Parts: sequence; C-alpha cells; structure tokens
Amino acid sequence: MQGEVVAQQAAIDTNKPNNDQAATVINVAVAVIHYKQQYLLGFRNRNQHQGDRYEFVGGKIDKGEDASAALIREVSEETAIDISNTSINVAVKLGRLYHDYGDKKVCLQVYKVALSSEQYQRHKNDAYGSEGQALTWVDEAELLAGKYPLPAANQTILAWLRLPAQISISYPLAHFNSADNSRKAWLSYHEHHIVRGAWVYIRVKDQQSASLAQKLLASRADIYSIVPNQDNIKISTETSKTYDDQGLSERVNAVHLSHSELLEWFDSCQHSPEDRQPLTTAYPLIVSCHDVASIQIANKLAAIRLQHKQPPVIGIFLAPVLATATHPDTRPLGWEAWSSLAQLADMPVIALGGLAPELNEIATSHGATSIAGIRQFLMH
Repeated sequence: MQGEVVAQQAAIDTNKPNNDQAATVINVAVAVIHYKQQYLLGFRNRNQHQGDRYEFVGGKIDKGEDASAALIREVSEETAIDISNTSINVAVKLGRLYHDYGDKKVCLQVYKVALSSEQYQRHKNDAYGSEGQALTWVDEAELLAGKYPLPAANQTILAWLRLPAQISISYPLAHFNSADNSRKAWLSYHEHHIVRGAWVYIRVKDQQSASLAQKLLASRADIYSIVPNQDNIKISTETSKTYDDQGLSERVNAVHLSHSELLEWFDSCQHSPEDRQPLTTAYPLIVSCHDVASIQIANKLAAIRLQHKQPPVIGIFLAPVLATATHPDTRPLGWEAWSSLAQLADMPVIALGGLAPELNEIATSHGATSIAGIRQFLMH
C-alpha cells in the first residue's frame, strides 16, 4: 500500500504551485508557534506589505529549499528559537493556501509548531525578534476571536486552528435497534456519554433523525456539532435558547461532505469547469477522503471555495488508518501510507479508523492535526 501511495504521489509536487503559477507565486513557510494555549505573533510595520497587522512567524522559501528547512531557518532568523530538535518540537502541517493580494501572489505552507516548556520560558518575555520586529504572545481564545488583525490570507489559518485535537462520532441510530425505543435510547446514550465541550459528528440519515440531533444539542449546550451535507436534513436555524444563551445553529461548526458526495460534486462540474460552484453551505466543510484522487478533488474544492469567499474546508477525514470492527473487509492504510497521503492535502487532516484517544501522539507524529472515532471517544 505504501508503495502505491508513493508512486501516485510522485506525480504531484506538494511544495510548489502548478507550472503556470510557478514564475509568479511566492512560496512562504509559515510557523504557527505555540505553547499550549499561547501563540506567538509578530507585527508588520506600516510600510511593509499588509502592514499594521499581526502575523505568524515565517518567510520566503529559497530556491532549492524545502518547506521544513525554510521553516527552521526562518524561525531561527526571526525569533532565535531553534525548532530543529524534533525530539522536543512537534511541527504538523496544517495546510497550503494560495492567495492573490492583487500586487503579489503567495502560497503559504503552514505548520503548527509546539514549543517545549523550556523554550517558552526562555522566550516568553521577548518583546522583539532577531530582526527588530515586535513580538507578542497572545491567548488562543483572543486570537481566534479576531482581536489581533492578520493579513487576509491568514483568516483560513484561524479556521483551521479551531479544530479540536479529538472529534467524537455518534453511533448510527441502527446501533440501538434492539432497544424498545431506539430513538430514546440513542438520545439518552449520547446525552450521557459525549465528553464535555466535544465536537461531535452527528450522523443522521433523514429529517426524522435530524430532530434527534436538535434534541441532543438542546440538552447538551456544551457540545458542538458537525452535521451531514444532505439536502433533506436540516438542523433548525431558529434560535433555541439554552442555559448558555446559544442557539442550536450557532453550535453547528461544520458540515460533513461524504466521499461519494465529493465525487458527485466533481463529476457534476467536469463538463464546464469555469462554472464550478463551491457548494452552497454557509458553514465550513469537513470532507471524507480515502485516496490520492479524492484528496486532489478536496484540494480543488477548497481552492474554489476560497475564490468564492465561502467558508473554508477546515479538514478532511482520512480513513481507515487501522482495521475497524464496523468495516472488517476494508483494507486499512497503516500509518506510513496514511502519512504519505496526508502530506498531499491542502488542509488539516483528521485521522479516522480503529483509533483511540491514547493514540493521539502517534497520530500527530504521522501528520494528523486531530483524531476521530466512535467507541473510544465516548465516555464509558
């Protein structure tokens, strides 16, 4: 399997734009540096491009230099922080962003870099970087709330950072068919077993089941949902007050596009590529992918959505990593092949299939920004 992935990957240059763009696009390595919930930002002078704004650390990738080498060099040059020691620093690819500012085009190759406690203590009071630029550490909640203005291309990065480390997936309603009242059993189980504050992909198949999702969100005002893209399923957008005064629609964080729906979208726009539409959901998307072809299509969808100023694709479920009880006949990718595929994605990659929360560190080491599952991700 790994050989198959590498062979397919060889035809794709993941660190460069296509040949038509190569002469005009500036490749930039971006380091989203953090220690727990504290993030490091620089500040651009007024006379700089996109000046009077905060920015993540980074800079131009030199000719013949790969993104990871550029990342280490730029962080060292700008902040004097050495992230070359992979035993203490974790750098995970978040994604790639192409952005046209009008006067220049850039491809941002974005990595999330975790510092050690020692590194943070050594640099937390640095007011200026090695090149004299102002530096500041900011709280994650304030960063995501937009209190620190960033260049336009960075807005998608903030959306990526909202993804939690773990995502729970609900059981299908059929799992409770043996109960006297399967709907009541489904609702009761998930009300009591979803971890507090979790993001939950609520798998509902029809509008009748969607009402269960609404009841779950109403009774568990601390959780946030990912819902299917199917047109026949609607989570009410009417404000339904809960104890924290949040409406149900405000706690739908993303819409899920299945692998088959992704392929259907791509097939529908093959005959008129200039008329490709980004899908009309008002929410960010999470897309299911299984191979090189579907990842490439997801990348195209992500680019089109940004061109149309639609909410971004914030992640892909890439599965299955390991063998699962629910799909025993599906051949698992294994970590090495999974990691090779993950590098092709222009957005964060969520590992799925046969996983448990305690595998989070292993998943991260192979390029996962998050992990997801059912059985092991619900409280027992």
